[in-house]
Amino acid sequence: MEKSEKAKRVLDILEKEFPGAKSALEYTNPLELLIATILSAQSTDKLINKVTPALFKKYRSALEYAGAPLKDLEEAIGSVNFFRNKARNIKACCAKIAEEHGGKVPETLEALTGLPGVGRKTANIVLGNAFGKNALAVDTHVKRVSQRLGLTGSDDPDKIEADLCRVIPHERWTQTTHLFILHGRKTCKAVNPLCDTCPIRDYSVYYKTVYSKKK
Repeated sequence: MEKSEKAKRVLDILEKEFPGAKSALEYTNPLELLIATILSAQSTDKLINKVTPALFKKYRSALEYAGAPLKDLEEAIGSVNFFRNKARNIKACCAKIAEEHGGKVPETLEALTGLPGVGRKTANIVLGNAFGKNALAVDTHVKRVSQRLGLTGSDDPDKIEADLCRVIPHERWTQTTHLFILHGRKTCKAVNPLCDTCPIRDYSVYYKTVYSKKK
């Protein structure tokens, strides 16, 4: 079976498994999603959603983040992993948005990845969710699911993104991110994946070559 056909069948199944799949991060505008996504690296969405309401109430614009004392930002996100580094990135990122983009989050991949602390994953999440553009973001779940399905043989997130974008129609890129993340969290776990109850196991290279041999 060609990878493009496999991808289509997998996505069709996962869309029934997770109807209306969307980002778990809570936000009301592009800046809030950008900040939340920066904070979410190596942290859970649940934790970030506990931290951001007070943060978003205190700082309402890129200019306000840029002008905030670093210590105040650190205190506001102190329960988040690597909060000092993330506070610096948020302050620098928002300063560039205020100075070079009129205070508005840019809407292109090139401009977003030019911001401090913003890589392709974060940029694609913002593009796909805040701006409704077709964008595929590769996090640890997307990486694991796509590898186990045999849709990519790479460990590099940028190459995985390229591999997936070649076999998945562009109008399904954003939804693919949500579906693979949800499937990775619920079933295709890093340790002890639930292959026996997996709805897409018939398309999984991992299930056929690794898991089945353990039984």
